[in-house]
Amino acid sequence: MIRLVRPGDWLVLGCGALFVIFLFAALGHSEGADRVLIRKGGGVFGTYSLSRNREIRVAGPLGVSLISISGGAVRVAKDPGPHQNCVRQGWLRHAGEVAICLPNEVSIELLGGKKHYDSISY
Repeated sequence: MIRLVRPGDWLVLGCGALFVIFLFAALGHSEGADRVLIRKGGGVFGTYSLSRNREIRVAGPLGVSLISISGGAVRVAKDPGPHQNCVRQGWLRHAGEVAICLPNEVSIELLGGKKHYDSISY
């Protein structure tokens, strides 16, 4: 199989690998956040600094969601929703990251620095 790979093929593979490393270095990092925006039922519940450790209780239609801020990161620690998707998001640290507890109508979004958008954003 190695005999079928020609010198030009190795050159293309090497250039491709270098290009991937360059893209990862240029686009793979994101800036840290300094605030968290908590939304409840389509409106803003509050904006909190990530510099102070605290726990915030947000009441939604299904019950209370517990938002935990610690060490410059934030997460949904508890949620009454059936699937626990927002709890599984874990600790969020970078601007633009979001955790949404859809059944309970509670979401958190990290603010500050530069937001990084995914491929479906325009």
